[in-house]
Amino acid sequence: MHQYHTPSAREPRGRGAIVASVMTKPRRGDILELVIDDLAFGGEGVGRVSGYVVFVRGAVPGDRVRATLVDARSRFGRAVIESIETPSPDRVEPPCPYFGRCGGCRLQHVAYPAQLAFKEKQVRDCLERIGGLGAFELRPILPAPEPYGYRNKMEFTITSRAGPAHLSQATHGGRGLADPAHLSQATHGGRGLADPAHLSQATHGGRGLADPAPTVVGLHQADRYDVVLDIERCLLQSEAMNALLDAFRREIRARALSVYEADAGLLRFVSLREGHRTGEAMVNIVATTPDVEALAPLAAELARRVPATASIVLNVNAKKASVAVGTEEHLLLGRDHIRASLGGLSFQVSANSFFQTNAAQAERLFAVVEGACSLSGDETVLDLYAGTGAISLLLARRCRRVYGIEVAAAAVADAVRNARTNGIANCTFLAGEVRHVLPSLMRDGVRAEVVVADPPRAGFHPKALHALAALGPDRLVYVSCNPATLARDLGALVAGGYRLEWVQPVDMFPQTPHIEAVARLRRAP
Repeated sequence: MHQYHTPSAREPRGRGAIVASVMTKPRRGDILELVIDDLAFGGEGVGRVSGYVVFVRGAVPGDRVRATLVDARSRFGRAVIESIETPSPDRVEPPCPYFGRCGGCRLQHVAYPAQLAFKEKQVRDCLERIGGLGAFELRPILPAPEPYGYRNKMEFTITSRAGPAHLSQATHGGRGLADPAHLSQATHGGRGLADPAHLSQATHGGRGLADPAPTVVGLHQADRYDVVLDIERCLLQSEAMNALLDAFRREIRARALSVYEADAGLLRFVSLREGHRTGEAMVNIVATTPDVEALAPLAAELARRVPATASIVLNVNAKKASVAVGTEEHLLLGRDHIRASLGGLSFQVSANSFFQTNAAQAERLFAVVEGACSLSGDETVLDLYAGTGAISLLLARRCRRVYGIEVAAAAVADAVRNARTNGIANCTFLAGEVRHVLPSLMRDGVRAEVVVADPPRAGFHPKALHALAALGPDRLVYVSCNPATLARDLGALVAGGYRLEWVQPVDMFPQTPHIEAVARLRRAP
């Protein structure tokens, strides 16, 4: 092991001093040797120096690393890896060449079983620390059947702000791209990736990055919204969707279609969707004007090259806000929706409607929800935050009646259409905020034995939680995408007379820190 010199009180520490673990709070610029013992909520590695917590992006529990402290707060700091002295047994080579620069996946360098253990621990820690909960069963996490290729929807930015998208991992000493912008400058001839415009021209076929880049279709660089990586192949979507992405990129370049920059230009985003179990594809082009004449030939060529394309639509967003949702929609080719199958039901998915992005794993999650409801066939069920009605429609086959409440009117329209498509007549969908609609239902005499809730990341609004407590269902099934707000709300429900029986973590998004969980509560006698 390296012997590090620790400056005494009489020796001023210079920037870049190597600091051993027997020290007080380190300073910005210090080089630390850290043993990573945990992963934080967002996927950063956690190391400690005499009790001082240091977060290290790209580090894996079990790693021993040398890292430079770039941010020193009073209670914690952040460091970037200079070298991995001893890799963790759970460290793997990321299969994606964009890993570390792309802002999407954060955990590709962590073996999948270790990802699952981290996420399960994250749920437990939040429930115990935030919710003050202890007497419950934490069930083993449900792994995803496919850790790659699981997303049926991907949204790409169209721009000329290209990033260094094609650097191989070998360029970085085989260590992968945990945080390439801050890797040792010596690795890159003294410049580092913080200044990509000065990378060796040989890296880019002799052209360098100073040359004008062609139109790119890609994802934002991590922590750099102004830079977009030209993604040729995303491992989170299917190969069929990657072929469609490639065809789209080639066609817009060949046709020299303008890109929105500095309040001028046509193309802004493209969203690709694939119907689960149907394979139907949708292309949603977001542009600044309804220029159907310019885009119709593009749509025709895409459908010719990728026959599975069943829908190509144009959404118009003329505002400066960089959002991939339009104020008006025009059909360019085919239908205004694609079809998907989930849990034995058929769904029509339009361009801007919500549908589970990991449908295969969603079927497993919904099976957990259905089991947690313990339906006999006579119950009335409330589905809060119902979205496009997937849970409502699946449960409707097992109960007397379902009321679904959803704030987005477009989603409610989709839910009604999906109920009609599947011949389901015992579902009623209501548009509005749960905190307003739920008390109104109660005033109308509606009572429910079972409530299913799948709120957004912020969790329940306090007034909605109060209305739920007043309703007092016998069984409550809570689906959450945020362990912190889940823990907060479960703590309040337990304090209000419910008993938390079990929590089931479900990995919906492998290679990312995100985790879903299903909790079952029962009103205490």
